[in-house]
Parts: sequence; structure tokens; C-alpha cells
Amino acid sequence: MEMLMWFTKFENTKPLALVIFFTLFCMILYYVFGSKQRGERLEDHKNIPLQDD
Repeated sequence: MEMLMWFTKFENTKPLALVIFFTLFCMILYYVFGSKQRGERLEDHKNIPLQDD
């Protein structure tokens, strides 16, 4: 029960949320730019709006 009361205090949840969101942000960056093949595919997709039919 003490652990649940710890989460109710605002000064405790702000740093915890910061750590969670920063970890999630780093995982997303790793997913997008971690693979060489995926990175090359994203580089090809950036020019799609500029291509003529």
C-alpha cells in the first residue's frame, strides 16, 4: 500500500514520467534509425512529394 501512496505525490511522478518518456523516445529513435536498410528506405521516402508522375 505504501508504494501506491508514493505514486499519488506529484513530486514523485514527474521524474518517473520523465524517465519513462525519455526511454520511449530513445527506443523510437533506435527503431527508426537503428537498421541500415530501414534508414535507406526512409531516405528514399523523403522525396516522394517532389516526384512528378
